[in-house]
Amino acid sequence: MNKAITDGIVLMPLPFAAGLGVWSSGDGTPGSDTYAVSGTGVFVSADQDFGGCLEVQKTDATQKVRYMGETPILPGCYLRVSAKVKAIAGPIPNVRIAGWAGKAGGGAASVPVSVGPITPLTTYGEVVEVSAIIGVGDRNGVDMVWAAAAYGHLGIDLTGPSGGLVRVDDIQIEDITSAFHRNMMAMVDVRDFGAIGDGSTDDSAAFEAADAAANGRLVLVSEGNYRLANDVTIENHIRFEGTVTQPRAKRFILRKDYHLQAYIDAFGDEEEAFKKAFQALMNFADHESLDLCGRRITLSGPLDMQNCDPSRTAFATRRVIRNGQFQPDPGGDWATTNVTSQGTYAPSNPTTLTNVVDVANVLVGSRVEGSGVGREVYVTSKNVGAKTVKLSNPLFDAAGTQNFTFRRYKYLLDFSGFDSLSQMVLDDIDFQCNSLCSGVLLAPDGIAFQIKDCAITKPAHRGITSHGTGCQGLHIDRCQFNSAEQALPVQSRVSVAFNANANDVKIRNNRVVLFKHFCVLGGSGSLIVGNHWFHGDNENDGVRRGGIIITTPNCKSVFTGNYCDNNFIEWTNEHSADPDFANQFSFGGLTITGNIFTCNDVAAGFNFIVIKPYGSGHFIHGFSVVSNVFRSINGFINRVEKIDTSFSDLDFSRMRGVTFADNTFHGVTNEAYNPANLTHTQNTASKTWVADTDPYLAFRGQARFVDSTMADGAIETSGGADIFEQPWADTNYGSDKREVRFVWDTAVKGKLRYQVRMDNPL
Repeated sequence: MNKAITDGIVLMPLPFAAGLGVWSSGDGTPGSDTYAVSGTGVFVSADQDFGGCLEVQKTDATQKVRYMGETPILPGCYLRVSAKVKAIAGPIPNVRIAGWAGKAGGGAASVPVSVGPITPLTTYGEVVEVSAIIGVGDRNGVDMVWAAAAYGHLGIDLTGPSGGLVRVDDIQIEDITSAFHRNMMAMVDVRDFGAIGDGSTDDSAAFEAADAAANGRLVLVSEGNYRLANDVTIENHIRFEGTVTQPRAKRFILRKDYHLQAYIDAFGDEEEAFKKAFQALMNFADHESLDLCGRRITLSGPLDMQNCDPSRTAFATRRVIRNGQFQPDPGGDWATTNVTSQGTYAPSNPTTLTNVVDVANVLVGSRVEGSGVGREVYVTSKNVGAKTVKLSNPLFDAAGTQNFTFRRYKYLLDFSGFDSLSQMVLDDIDFQCNSLCSGVLLAPDGIAFQIKDCAITKPAHRGITSHGTGCQGLHIDRCQFNSAEQALPVQSRVSVAFNANANDVKIRNNRVVLFKHFCVLGGSGSLIVGNHWFHGDNENDGVRRGGIIITTPNCKSVFTGNYCDNNFIEWTNEHSADPDFANQFSFGGLTITGNIFTCNDVAAGFNFIVIKPYGSGHFIHGFSVVSNVFRSINGFINRVEKIDTSFSDLDFSRMRGVTFADNTFHGVTNEAYNPANLTHTQNTASKTWVADTDPYLAFRGQARFVDSTMADGAIETSGGADIFEQPWADTNYGSDKREVRFVWDTAVKGKLRYQVRMDNPL
């Protein structure tokens, strides 16, 4: 670069031959004395070494020669000022390049040095060349760093003994910026715009100035440690040889090179780089996603995502983090924080604990344990002054005062610091928990959080946790969940792949390996499609637990095309403060269609579908189990469905809208249907035929209604005469109400086909 060539800027002073009225014996500022009138300097037209030159008699302690023209000082431009000098008579002085620095608009600029190195003149008649380099950037070889200057009056100083005569050839000023460039690539260096890189000086303005001057060229951050005390936005491409530091609350935004590698180059630490890159993601619209560039990021502790930008507590614009890996540093703080405190629960205030002792020690995001507490109940918030704790779900049987245990797991990515976070997407990320920590903790509120094509491997406790309603509209697609407990028998496992408390969850095409539970689902409107979850072990007659736990009785959800392997779907109302049926919806709104259910080496009492009411009076209203395949390997199971009566049974007299049809049963002793198409054979003539429907009706339900009857062959009297009458059906017959009594007008015998239901007509 040469500004005289590229921009037509005039740098070279007028020669002495043009007149001494533009050469000052003072600072060179307007109004200062010139050599045209001072009497201490004359023009010599024919010097044997110089041709035309200025002859000066040194009369002052510092004799100045300054060009009165304003030589521009430009960011990124370096000037070399040089002069040839010789002593001709009298005491011999010293010489140096010097100048007066001016700021834009006039007035003196504050610069650290305004003179170059001193060169002594030692012999009469010997021509000595002196020079110095002036520029904005603090670089090796720059003698006068004028970061604050806009222009200068440049020339020389004569110092030392006075009284001698000195001749000075025409002073030269030239652009030597190219000497500081290692190559001729189009770029600007932040040092050329005043950046110091000493780790303490605020270089924010220099970075911004360099970027503004780049105008499409590369911004170079040369070697050094640059402190940025303010927000900095770089609009151009940037390359880092040095590193930067910046307070957490300030933002460093790279608009052209927005990816993790650039931030690692900038901050020199991958964890800090991710924090600053995520902060930038939340604060400008040029990029909707942060590419981790396939990098593995080792975290020293749980990453508080909200603290990456303390100014933001809510965010609702779609943003994506993709293509990388997170893992915990084994030396980090990943231990679970356990707190036991006394608190009081009242069903009338279903999601609040009151009078909590030492509530300040209870951490938001903790899982709650205690008598009458359902699975996956978490602390959503707390009020220290009021001594209250807000819960993610009600408790089913905890009225009164008791001790509760609060377990706060540590997560690689912890979004719980946000008040609300919506439309955040984690895409193609590997969460390597290494049995030290859990994976992701969602915000307490928000919608449409997406996790897709990710792997959550060996979480110590939880893969993904929702401790509030930040799971509203949660999407989990094509993810791999691999347990750290694969070698343990089922009854010893504690880890859960994920939980959700809110509505409209979409769980699709995931593979889940050997957890205690695949998921615990509250809310309603869930779509569970195309997943494969397996939770068996190598134990003979092994224990099996629920793979998917539904905690909303009227769940309005669909299971389609899944592979449920060595576990079962468990449907409960354990997140109900009043679990007894009153005026609310009871169990209903669930469709299980086109799934594969498999188990092996289990006890005969194993079931694939279990309904577990935590209170009395409940029933089923709307439940469809259609076109599924149920298979038991290495042993038969008694049946695929059951009611777990640990707390209460269902009211079979109120069943409605139950369909159990077109399923395939292999290795199942008692198949289940509703309606059931059954046959009764009566070998002895009688007016009343009693047909037992058990065990064919779903859930061994009551024989509520007979939809149709048809004689299978002749109906005969005891004497062999054919009759052509139809019986009427007496349902809910017998002590267990599972029998149907068919009543004829005549004592007859024969075979009757009939369709019977365990639910009431709609």
